Parts: sequence; structure tokens; C-alpha cells
Amino acid sequence: MIQWPKANDALGTVNRGNPCESGLCTLCRSDCKGKCETWMSSLRGRKMLYPRDFGAITAGSGNTTHVGVNYNNLRIQGYNYGSIGVPQGLSHSEDDCIFPNVNLETEFGNEVKTKARIPLLSGALGSTFIAAKYWESFAVGAALVGFPIVVGENVVGVDRESVIENGRISKSPELERRVDTFLRYYDGWGAIIVQMNVEDTRNGVAEYMIEKYGDKVIIELKWGQGAKDIGGEIQVTSLEYAQFLKNRGYIVDPDPTLPEVQEAFRHGAIKSFARHSRLGYTGLASADAVRADFMKAVEYLRGLGYKRITLKTGSYGMEALAMALKFATDAKLDLLTIDGSGGGTGMSPWNMMESWGVPSIHLHSKTYEYAGILANKGQKVVDLCLGGGLAREDHMFKALALGAPFTKLALMGRAVMIPGFLGSNIQGAINPDQREALNGNWEKLPPNVAEFGRTADEIFAGYYDVQKKVGADEMKNVPYGAIAMYTFADKLAAGLQQLLAGARKFTLADLTRDDLFAANRDTEQVTGIPFITDVLDDAAKRILNA
Repeated sequence: MIQWPKANDALGTVNRGNPCESGLCTLCRSDCKGKCETWMSSLRGRKMLYPRDFGAITAGSGNTTHVGVNYNNLRIQGYNYGSIGVPQGLSHSEDDCIFPNVNLETEFGNEVKTKARIPLLSGALGSTFIAAKYWESFAVGAALVGFPIVVGENVVGVDRESVIENGRISKSPELERRVDTFLRYYDGWGAIIVQMNVEDTRNGVAEYMIEKYGDKVIIELKWGQGAKDIGGEIQVTSLEYAQFLKNRGYIVDPDPTLPEVQEAFRHGAIKSFARHSRLGYTGLASADAVRADFMKAVEYLRGLGYKRITLKTGSYGMEALAMALKFATDAKLDLLTIDGSGGGTGMSPWNMMESWGVPSIHLHSKTYEYAGILANKGQKVVDLCLGGGLAREDHMFKALALGAPFTKLALMGRAVMIPGFLGSNIQGAINPDQREALNGNWEKLPPNVAEFGRTADEIFAGYYDVQKKVGADEMKNVPYGAIAMYTFADKLAAGLQQLLAGARKFTLADLTRDDLFAANRDTEQVTGIPFITDVLDDAAKRILNA
């Protein structure tokens, strides 16, 4: 197993726990006091693109060993001449072909296009309590930046205040809060996507959303995710709440209605309960049966009035991948999100997450191959989003290029949650009277933050960018977690612009697989991306032999 370095001396970053390929700790805590690269980027923004202590140091790359098949072993091409996709109104001169002029805007959709300022999609933030606690930071941040955010599964079912009558939702305060929070700052860029699993479908989430919000909401069907191959889970520590969830129709483990379980809970032998969702399509035994059921579901949603419908699938095998691509294409869906193993979770069985499914780079490589088969048959392939362990701008570049031209967005789950945690902790430390409402975990600013300042405008590099957007009077209503999100997104955007400029691509849509090469032969074989020294070798020899 590859051991990722725990510290990066050049950037001055350190992982609190064991790091994974994304650069995040395997266990990311909401109360963390730093300081991984994503944590620091939420404070310092694009400053984190560069080595620290300029003027007193020189820095050299430590990434020289490429073992195994993973995203780290795709490298990014650079070219020494030319410029492609220069935005309208600019020339191909050295004065115009500069990285700040790289256009990162993207869009997805079949008939109705959804625009995003940067090619980013959040992971599905559903019924896990950490998503609810920090939702305002996540949603306001996404709206201010202008990228789509996903309300995950089971939000209605776990809400004690929601009312389900005759099998249908009549009231859902938490789900409404999720949507309304995003729409408060929505300016036409990005989107709010509401995901449905088996229980959500039974409870009438789609009907409730279309009646309340019309075409302001995108509805998403869920087949799976990269972290697990069963339904979603949460953990509760109240016997009463566990019984409530059991009565709502969920699987609760251990069963809180059993007398022996209740007795064990009272004596402290059992301290918590896991709530599970159901597997889909269990009554079907063939791909054709799944197709028929899926097409019927899409037709029903369109009949309700949904103009934008998406699908999320996980790291199942090749048959399921082909089904997702083919069915989503045939149904003219607006986006298919493909989440590989190596991604994150709010609560999944740990050894399941470690050992099940197709790793992201393998899954994404086959996604491109299968999408190409459909395209060669003359089909308009559904727009794609690739995810599973992505957290940095170079990850975004690689995922977008690996699946080009079909991939429009890169999915980030845990990475985009860190700014929300960090901002809420800072806001609670500076304003103790707000700490409980914000779910802040700090009583005072730790040295890693205090070294940058004592107020929000001193601490967050993106503070005045947000103020310019919303106005000085409105800043008092913007949670610090959203400012942190904006700051982090600015770092991602600037880094992605720099990588694209180096590849001489000045519009995101011009990114191709030719902008990557493989660092070893195993990665070449899996991805179909040529090995480093094979790329343009013929052109090199023509120059030498001219």
C-alpha cells in the first residue's frame, strides 16, 4: 500500500491523521485545528499554490516516484508554444494569453443548460448530522462561488419535524431549509440538486419539491456512491430516536424495538444505533428489467414537471457502469455523476469502504471508453461528472481531461466540507454568543489561525472578494464558513487556470486527454493515456532528423 506523506514542508502543511491520496486525512474532524492543504487553503486561498517563506528558501519537487495505478501517476502536459481556445475579445498575444484570462466556466444539461463558474460539484450532503450542522456554510458558499451543491438522501426521513401522511410528505422543514439557504444567494450560476433513494421516492420527495420550488430544483436519482455498496447510514445515540426511525420504516441496527436491546442500552452495553437505507432494484434480475424500471421513473419525473434530472452511481462493476451511461444517455438526462472507490463518507462501514468497488482511476478510464462507444454510434452522450478522492486543482484537471470531452464537472465531497467546519469554528471563537448555533468547536483561536489575524477580514484572504459581491451591509449575514468556501474555491480556480495555461488551453472546453501522460506503464495500460516519453516522440524525431 502506498503511504502518502503526512507533511509538506514546502507548503507548510501537516495532516493531523493518516493522509490519503487526496491530501485529506482518512478521518477528517470538524473540530480540527489544522493544518492540511485544504484547511490552509480555506484561510489563505491562492497563496497556498506557492511554497512558503519566499525570499528565504528554494524548493524542489518531492513527487518523483510513481508506483502503482492512481491519479498521482497521471501527469499534466505542458507545451512551449501555441494557444488554444483564447476567449472572445482576446488575442493570441503574450499580453492576453495569461493564466487569469483562462475561462473556467462550464455548463451541463441536455435541453436546459445549468451554468457553473468553476467545474465543481459538491458531494451529496444528506442525512448525516454533520451535513445538517454546517449546511448554511456549505450552501451559501456554493451559491456565492457559483457551483452546484447536492442535498443528499434521507433528509426528510430523519427529520423529526417532517410530517408524512398517507405515505406522502406534507411538511419538511429541514429539506426546505436546505433549498432556501442556497437560493438566498443564488445568482443564476450553480444549482441546488435534491437526491432521492428508495425511502425518499416512497415518501414523495420529488412531488413535494416540484410543488414547492418548480424548476428551481434539479432532482437526482441515486444508484450508489463510491464509499459503500449498501444504502446510506447514520448513527444515533438516543433509544427514542432510534425507535422513531424504525417506525419511519428504516432498518435500524440493532433493533431498538427488541426488549433485550433496550435492556442492553439501559445498562450501557449498547450506546448507539445505526440507521440504514434500502437497496434499490432488489426485485429485478436483469439489466433489461432495470432499464424498464429506470425509464419509467424518469418518465414519471418528467410528467411531474421536472426539466432537469440527474443520476448518481457508485463504483459498481463494468455492467452497472455501462447501464448508467447507456440508460442516462437514452433518457436524455442532464448529468451522470460517477463516484469511484477512494471517495469519502459521513458514515459507511470502514472495511467495506476499504475493500469494495472499483478505484476511481479505473472506473473513470472505463467511463471514457464506454462513452466513446456510444458517441461512435452517433449518440449524444450524457454530460458527466467524475469523483472519488478528489480535493485539489490538479485532481480536477486530471479528472476533466481523463474523461474529455464528456466530463463537465469534478466531484468533491469531503474537501468542500472543510471550509464550512473551519469557518464555523473561527466564527464561534470570535463571537462566543454564536458558538452553539454555529456548532463551533473552539473556545479561542488556535495559533495556526491567530497568526493571520483576530478578525474575519484579517484571517480570510477572500473576505473582501465576498464583500464586493454581496455588499458591506450584507457581510454580517454571510457565515464565515461560506467565506472560507469562497477562499478555498478561489485557490482551486487559480490553480486550475495556471495548469490550463501551461497546457496552452484558455477555455475549459478545449481540455483533452492529450493534456495528460502516464507516469508508468501500468497506468498507461489502465487509462489508455500514453507513457511520458512516448508522447510526441515521433514529432521529436522528425525535428531531429529534419
